[in-house]
Amino acid sequence: MGKEFLELFENWADSYDDTVTGHDIEYKEVFKHYDPLLEEVAKRSFGRVLEFGPGTGNLTRKLLDNGLTVTGIEPSPAMRKVAQTKLAGEAEILDGDFLHFAIKGQVDTIVSSYAFHHLTDEEKGYAISNYGKLLPSGGKIVFADTMYESKDAYEEAIASAQENGFHNLAEDLQREYYTTIPVLKAFMEQNNFTVTFSRVNDFVWIMEGVKK
Repeated sequence: MGKEFLELFENWADSYDDTVTGHDIEYKEVFKHYDPLLEEVAKRSFGRVLEFGPGTGNLTRKLLDNGLTVTGIEPSPAMRKVAQTKLAGEAEILDGDFLHFAIKGQVDTIVSSYAFHHLTDEEKGYAISNYGKLLPSGGKIVFADTMYESKDAYEEAIASAQENGFHNLAEDLQREYYTTIPVLKAFMEQNNFTVTFSRVNDFVWIMEGVKK
């Protein structure tokens, strides 16, 4: 993920789990159906899993509970510390990000939740191209993230947050690199994936790509 956001996650590590469980009213709708969302990502995964941006390890826990082997790539030392404590050594959590990581052996599924928007569209395209080379035929990318059906829908979300007085959310939507489904669909298809998108709430969709 973009290193420019690293300080944010260093400061957020201790309170992240409170945010995702609905204690922050501004982000309540963003994290609506959070637990079922993670369960769905885990359900769609198989084999050896490479997880980008595991944060405090919530999705990692679901993957492990499904009997999967997980290697997490997390750039934030504070987040890694929380995850390693929570997971008690059941998963390997390494330093790195979406674009810079080292892993040995075959990977069957690449997952992420609430993190891919830290990359610009150009970086997203580069990352997906790289994952296409890493995964075997039948391998998967399963990403849950905030994305929009169009640029108009994205702009409407910002306006709605501002109208509701959710200034932190509005700033977040403008500061980070939220993209549209057509952009992601094009990147996936260009790299030999069949791809589907499933809506989870007003902000988040699950993108599932299968390597041909």
